[in-house]
Amino acid sequence: MSTVHNNGIFPTLTPSYILAFQFSNWYPSFTRVSPKSTIIRPLGKDFKDYLESDSIFVPEGSEDVIVESTLSDDDDDDDEHEDIVTPERHFSFPELDERIRSAIREYEAVFPKLNFSSPKDASWVLPASSPLKCTSPADVYVLLKSSDFITYDLSIQSVFDELVLRKWYPVDHGREVRCFVRSDILLGITQRDTNFYDFMINPEVQKTIRTTVYRLWEGIVRPSWIFPQKDYVFDLLLTRDLSSGHVIDLNPYAPRTDPLLFTYEELCEVLSKAIEDASASRTFLPELRVIDSPHHPAATHNMPAYQHNRVPIEALTLSEGRSIVEFGEIWQEEVARAGREDDH
Repeated sequence: MSTVHNNGIFPTLTPSYILAFQFSNWYPSFTRVSPKSTIIRPLGKDFKDYLESDSIFVPEGSEDVIVESTLSDDDDDDDEHEDIVTPERHFSFPELDERIRSAIREYEAVFPKLNFSSPKDASWVLPASSPLKCTSPADVYVLLKSSDFITYDLSIQSVFDELVLRKWYPVDHGREVRCFVRSDILLGITQRDTNFYDFMINPEVQKTIRTTVYRLWEGIVRPSWIFPQKDYVFDLLLTRDLSSGHVIDLNPYAPRTDPLLFTYEELCEVLSKAIEDASASRTFLPELRVIDSPHHPAATHNMPAYQHNRVPIEALTLSEGRSIVEFGEIWQEEVARAGREDDH
């Protein structure tokens, strides 16, 4: 059994335990039940420098379309004296660009993540109809550049060394669930997207989900988790008929992993009861928690996720119908213009 701290709420979070959740460490054991993915490594310091640099811009050569200048020779020379915000350092990653394009040719579209984190909070920078769908290196870069979530990976210098490109496909978030395993016991299941889905309140549907998740854990996830510490949180996307599913991600059983509709204190109580009755803990169907009403206190009422990470509406207006490069240039011009107005 795992050594614990915090009164038993969490396992000991050793470096070796956390590193087990680096994508390239767990993915090889789950390839048959997880979306197709390409791992690009190593990543150079210059790429980290780019992600940590100020403002949002794309590296040179990463766009798949030629952007023509809107300036003409007839423009007044006085324009040359206007303040123009440009990156202090120019970045270009031609080899990485080609490897990203190769993955896009294979998968048609991709969504990126780093060693541990994905830029889900930055989905607003790409079309709302296809969130996180990247069809060019520039899409990948601007998604990563706009994310707050990936700063966790950037803060761990010793392990920042891989870019993961996963095959993109449309996802029905109502079929996503998060599952908690502690001391090799499946403790609970929670709806992953905190919107209200009326089909989820059907008792038969809930029983089907509990049964399917337990069967997938017992038959696939549990034997595929090859690491010695049997504490983890895994995310599943269930099939339309709820009879099977795909492993989307694995996360450490740790405070930074959102327990969603549970608390870790509640899960600790479930663990204690399961340990007291060891024989029952191997066969019982874990509790499933769902948003059972539009008025549920955790319901987001169909509001966009991570809306606190989004940009002002002015930015969305400026981006309409423009490429990422065009948007970046116009946005910088607007920022500079606003700065000049504030000086007067």
